[in-house]
Amino acid sequence: MSLVKRCRHSRTGGLPTLLVGALALVTTLTGGPATAAEQGTLHELATAQGKYFGSATDNPELPDAAYAAVLGSEFGQITPGNSMKWDTTEPAQGQFNFAKGDVITDFAQQHGQTVRGHTLVWHSQLPGWVGALPPAQVEAAMTNHVTEEATHYRGAVSAWDVVNEPFNEDGTFRTSPFYTALGSDYIATALRAAHAADPDAKLYVNDYNIEGLGAKSDAMYALVSELLAEGVPLDGVGMQAHLAVQYGFPYQMQANMQRFADLGLDVAVTELDVRMQLPADSAKTATQSSYYRQVTEACLAVERCVGITVWDYTDKYSWVPSTFPGQGAANLYDENLLPKPAYSAVRTALGGDDGGEGGGPGALKAQYRSSDSSAGDNQIKPGLQLVNTGDTAADLSDVTVRYWFTSDNGASTYGTWCDWSPIGCSTVTHRVAAASTPKAGADHYLEVGFTGGSLAPGATTGEIQLRLSKTDWSNFDESDDYSHGSGASYADADRIAVYVGGELVWGIEP
Repeated sequence: MSLVKRCRHSRTGGLPTLLVGALALVTTLTGGPATAAEQGTLHELATAQGKYFGSATDNPELPDAAYAAVLGSEFGQITPGNSMKWDTTEPAQGQFNFAKGDVITDFAQQHGQTVRGHTLVWHSQLPGWVGALPPAQVEAAMTNHVTEEATHYRGAVSAWDVVNEPFNEDGTFRTSPFYTALGSDYIATALRAAHAADPDAKLYVNDYNIEGLGAKSDAMYALVSELLAEGVPLDGVGMQAHLAVQYGFPYQMQANMQRFADLGLDVAVTELDVRMQLPADSAKTATQSSYYRQVTEACLAVERCVGITVWDYTDKYSWVPSTFPGQGAANLYDENLLPKPAYSAVRTALGGDDGGEGGGPGALKAQYRSSDSSAGDNQIKPGLQLVNTGDTAADLSDVTVRYWFTSDNGASTYGTWCDWSPIGCSTVTHRVAAASTPKAGADHYLEVGFTGGSLAPGATTGEIQLRLSKTDWSNFDESDDYSHGSGASYADADRIAVYVGGELVWGIEP
């Protein structure tokens, strides 16, 4: 993604005393969370995989008893959205106020949760006095702030986002009072101060748009490699993961996580949400579910990915609408605190049931690109490839793939071709069939199969260039076809179904 994502809007407020009995009653009355608890919470499922699953929160939300009940039962880790930031904790130089952050850590202690401290040094949400300091005084002020806050929360915070968002999109260092005064050395200075104040806390550098391979994540890789070489205390890299369905999934996220892990660092997904242009529809919701699932699967596949935190679990308190006008619906729960399809996708990825939401993804997934720039000519040209995301080989002779389209006017018989594939077109079968229950955008489908072969774990079939036409060569209108897309690069495609032995393992049928 190239779009810059700004962080949380500020809030104020506090938490009244919440009775345990009242919380239990609210959990039962809200329906979804009580059922989920019986089946294993997201955090319990993640714990079984050696990870955690958490949520951000903030002081104004906590008096909402129904909200607090889900927060306290479904998630094993919480991150304060604003109450530990510099403008809240040290509004005037040398005058510290940790009252709001203490509310968060107290809530976590009462519910057996860990806390991620967020954040000690960041260019945004700074009180005015920091920017007004002469450069010669910045290092002392920064070190004092880090020392005071990390000392105050020693034992209550398990990990710190010590430095937040140090990079521009092109991988250059972001301008801030700290960078202006100290250059990039401010990062090592802040990490050393945090370690001295709280030696047991895990220390991270955190940023957005570093989830996939690219210039910004390369810059982060270079930075942390240098810090480690210099012996600077650093335990991990935080990948915020503020995603959007309209920008595509981060390129090679798992591989990117793994290269940081190979340095001996932990990786954490720290601020996950997946926004969309409103209103939501089934296609956007399906893509959102896919993105949540893919993030979860990437973390599960990397041993040193320690866990995932969503940036608040419910649309009711999402930061997105106020920051990105016209966008929203970014979270796992809706505004009524009911789980959404994305919640079920995460559960399935974590090894739980799918909550009754239909066929969950298996070890195979379909990727698609359009090989035809015209949606109104006489051929449909889908490019398909399969990826084995599991840990065992897949027998391709058991696999079929369906791409749905509409016949429009003209002949009711079809010709189909495989033009090229690295696995050999002779191993690829293809036919057009009429849908047994025609739907809007899907009265026929192209079904692809394989005469044999095996797909190893982590491997892909590579591109399968397919083509179909009506026998009278009349034109199609692909613009409303269920499986059609305009992307020219391969991306995960939830509207293309993959079956193993006749059982749906990937995609959403029309």
